[in-house]
Amino acid sequence: MTPEIKGLLLLAVIKIAVVFGVIMLGVALETWAERRVAAWKQDRLGPNRVGPEGLLQPVADGLKNLVKEETAPPQASRLLFLLAPAMSFVPAMIAFAVVPFAAPLPVDFDFSLPLLGRFVHVGPMPMIVADLPVGFLFILAITSVSVYGIVLAGWSSGSKYSLLGGLRASAQMISYEIPMGLSIVVVLILVGNVTLSQVVTVQQESVWFVFAITLSFLFFMVSALAETNRLPFDLPETESELVAGYHTEYSSMKFAMFFMAEYANIITGAALIVTLFFGGWDIPFTAWDEGDPTVLKSLATLLTFVVKTAFFIYVYIWIRWTLPRFRFDQLMQLGWKFMLPTMLGYIVAIATMVWILGLDTQTSFTAGHGLIMFAVNLVFLYGVFWILDRGRLLTGSAAHRRVRT
Repeated sequence: MTPEIKGLLLLAVIKIAVVFGVIMLGVALETWAERRVAAWKQDRLGPNRVGPEGLLQPVADGLKNLVKEETAPPQASRLLFLLAPAMSFVPAMIAFAVVPFAAPLPVDFDFSLPLLGRFVHVGPMPMIVADLPVGFLFILAITSVSVYGIVLAGWSSGSKYSLLGGLRASAQMISYEIPMGLSIVVVLILVGNVTLSQVVTVQQESVWFVFAITLSFLFFMVSALAETNRLPFDLPETESELVAGYHTEYSSMKFAMFFMAEYANIITGAALIVTLFFGGWDIPFTAWDEGDPTVLKSLATLLTFVVKTAFFIYVYIWIRWTLPRFRFDQLMQLGWKFMLPTMLGYIVAIATMVWILGLDTQTSFTAGHGLIMFAVNLVFLYGVFWILDRGRLLTGSAAHRRVRT
């Protein structure tokens, strides 16, 4: 093995360890932040006893789960019952591997270690765990695997409540995987590349995709929310009907792993929204972050990415404590009867616009193209919200005013 390959492997191991550690820390802080935000919205006290402002509450929760008794129902399929939490947790952690989180960092070193030999690296280090040429496909494949953990948890428990929760989860997650994939296809049409790093580069040079393909952003966010099984899409674990859903029979750390997977999915979903539609680590209103890599640029872009991601994590929490739960028939109708046909029509419209603007040739996507597409998006957005409104708010208020006059 050459010293250069050893250097690349060393950097890969360091990035994996750092990213894994940061996500685990983020999961812990996210549980604290959700309870604090929920308490603030409901005008009550949140965690405020363990540590300053309750910051050590996640540590106390972790210790509690570690020392709780492990239980397994006698009627459970033991092997699958043990594997299910890991099958939910591992994909949630792996999906973040293809997300670029900062500008490249200049790293140059040449040293030797006893028994391991010489390590060499010269040039910028991509701030991404694995810059795969199939980034889009990797995300769709890994996020689809997580449904197996939830379904197996419900089936292997031998409980009717868990089984119903697992069946609901499979129906819900499969239904919203398709609109999510179609919304990513729209991004692929504009970029012409399946690498997430290239998605960020194109948005740096033109305009954030949230303006060019707004409807795709909205549908991706709804689908990502449904993938995490949170309100208003928490049918697989609705307490009023299924006790706790697919994880009713779990306890101790196996129970905690499902929640860790949920919060890790929130972080990954927020990071993907930022990467696909909000320029990733791009600093808005400046081109300073482009060009030759420096340590300062890497730190500034990393901070920008963290702030954007934290904002959408807050949006996830905000939605959970604001909107009521859907009925299951409403959940299925939204996914299959509205989002799926709408996204298919939207893909055709965007592909037609790309052909008209000449973006299917050597013409690069520019800010002018983005503004043109934003104007067309306004028409789509009006049609979508007019259909969803169903005479209750927009059209209903206009009709009410006509009656009053």
